[in-house]
Formats: sequence, structure tokens, C-alpha cells
Amino acid sequence: MADRLTPEQRSWNMSRIRGKNTKPELLVRQLLHAKGYRYRLHGQAGKSRLPGNPDLVFAGRRKVIFVNGCFWHFHDCRVGQHSPKANALFWETKRTRTRNRDADQRRQLEDAGWKVLTVWECELKDGSALENQLVQFLGTQQTHREY
Repeated sequence: MADRLTPEQRSWNMSRIRGKNTKPELLVRQLLHAKGYRYRLHGQAGKSRLPGNPDLVFAGRRKVIFVNGCFWHFHDCRVGQHSPKANALFWETKRTRTRNRDADQRRQLEDAGWKVLTVWECELKDGSALENQLVQFLGTQQTHREY
């Protein structure tokens, strides 16, 4: 049986988890940049911030992409459906609140005329399918920069 972490150890571990510039996000950014797409980062659309601070903003196309971790955002894949046994009620509440917040922010963006794509961490395993999904969502490349 694995050793249990103390609350201090768990807190330290959790403090090391990033919300921006994660490996999945960097992979999507690298793929899109190599394909010639240009974007703004973390919710910047001109001088204002968008609801939910999308990871990638394509202002000229009025499209945004969120790159979500399956566990943290309660995806319906195997990883997203894993329920921690320790402090189960806390995690259930936290992850459900995150899922509800995501849905609300998506609705706000769509109501404001933005198209929204969520890329899940589990989808990064199939690079060609991911590339097809991204290109289909974004459409053809524009010849000018979208900054």
C-alpha cells in the first residue's frame, strides 16, 4: 500500500500544478504555430479579457480554444472519471464546480459571438486527429497576422 501524504505534502504538491503554459497547452500552441496560425494567449482579445481566459484566442476569427486537463475539468474519459478516495467529497465538489464554471464561461463566450473549442488532454495522444480537429475548427490560414 502506498504511503499517505501529509496535508502539508499534499498542499506543496498541489501548489506546483500550473494553470498556464502546461505541457498540453504548449503542444497545441506548437502544432498551431507550425501550421502558420497566430494567436493571443490566455484570454487577451484586444484590450479586454474574455470570460474564462481561453488558452488561445484567434480574435480575427472570433474563435477561442481551451486546453483542459481531463481530471481537473471532469472529462468523461477514464482519467476524468477517476475519483480520489482520500477527501472524496472535497474533490467531487471542486471538480463539479469547475465543470459548471466551464459551461457558464462557454455560454458567455458563445452569447458574445465567439466560437469555442475545448481540447482535452486525452485527445493529444493522436496527433493527426488533433491536427485535423484544430484545422477544421479554425478553417484556412489567413495571410496576415491575427494579433
